[in-house]
Amino acid sequence: MPIPILYCDRSSKELTSRFLQGAREDLTTATNRILPILEAVRTKGDSALYSYTETFDGIKLKGLTIDPKSNKTNIDLKTKEAFLRAKANIEAFHNEQKRETWSKVIDGNRLGVKYTPIPSLAVYAPGGKALYPSSVLMGIIPAKIAGVPRIQLITPPQKEGIPEILIWLAQILEIDRIVTVGGAQGIAACAYGTESVPKSEFIVGPGNAYVAAAKSYLSGQGLIGIDSPAGPSEVCIIADREANPKWIACDMLSQAEHGEDSSAILLTTDETLAKRVQEELEIALIERTKRLEMKRKAIYENSGILVFPSMEDCIWFSNELAPEHLEIQTQNNEAIFSKIEHAGSVFLGPYSPVAMGDYISGTNHILPTARGSRIYSSLGVDTFLKRVTFQEVTKESLETLYPFVKLMSELEGLDEEHGTSVKVRTKDHQ
Repeated sequence: MPIPILYCDRSSKELTSRFLQGAREDLTTATNRILPILEAVRTKGDSALYSYTETFDGIKLKGLTIDPKSNKTNIDLKTKEAFLRAKANIEAFHNEQKRETWSKVIDGNRLGVKYTPIPSLAVYAPGGKALYPSSVLMGIIPAKIAGVPRIQLITPPQKEGIPEILIWLAQILEIDRIVTVGGAQGIAACAYGTESVPKSEFIVGPGNAYVAAAKSYLSGQGLIGIDSPAGPSEVCIIADREANPKWIACDMLSQAEHGEDSSAILLTTDETLAKRVQEELEIALIERTKRLEMKRKAIYENSGILVFPSMEDCIWFSNELAPEHLEIQTQNNEAIFSKIEHAGSVFLGPYSPVAMGDYISGTNHILPTARGSRIYSSLGVDTFLKRVTFQEVTKESLETLYPFVKLMSELEGLDEEHGTSVKVRTKDHQ
């Protein structure tokens, strides 16, 4: 069966029921399963980590951490070249996000903001088939630029050892340690701290439902900071009749490749383009065999081609959807982009597939999903900085502003102490 083409307007009920529910993963079941694990790690520390690793991974660990500097790697030159090029681009982009402490005189007083980095960070790197070394770059580089002093990498152990690419990345990124524990127990170790694993104040990185549940639960308990709540990967594409249907089909399938719960949505006003993309998707799903069932389910059950009456309607729906990734492939990319309010990351023009941002261009690929870009932003240097406001009030300004403080504190019923704390500093009451 081909992917459906839906003819929509702003009142179409199917838009809400199928696409605007906010497909954040329901973590209730996963949370219930991990709560005993979190409590065991909190109370038993290292012994719980050894036990769960043997139970879940079938591995008897000799130690829970390794020092990247003490391990040799044998990464081929072409792989090194690719990751070093990505590292350079990511650094260049995120260096532009640096913040400087500032102050300014406002109404006679010196006010300002001092930026300080969070004290510590853990970056989760999945193992096995879900190995994403590119996410290590995305999580660590902006933290380094922000000045985070202590960073550790968490990753599940493998029977053949920690993947060399992760060790090499930890070396070139100058990471303190690799914690060889995965899953909810690895997240708990970094949130609580154990005998061998130092506590981290912040945790980022992709993971399965149990990792996501652990991050969300521990964040809700005020124990750690996290990147935005996670949901399935998604792309929205706004395209007109000049767009290449084969390229659009490829971009939709690149999101479907992430998992069967991923979604890819094309928004257009051109019926001909919609049908041609539909055909290209069918051709690709016949010719390509890797992760085929996963891609089929994502395309047929979670994705769609939506034909709207106008480009303004396409823009409206994109803003309602607030997608993780937004591609704009039209004759007026900048004009459309100027009207975009909510998106994790935007890819302008026919030569800007999401995969460029995933790996090499320099923007961050750790992004809000499930309509999260309405309130969250992509991971960046700001993620790892705290704003400390400060003020230095002059004697003259205090005298001038006291009458206003008096009025406002009396209005709020706080004049006895709030108002008095200013009053005693005025010249008439010293």
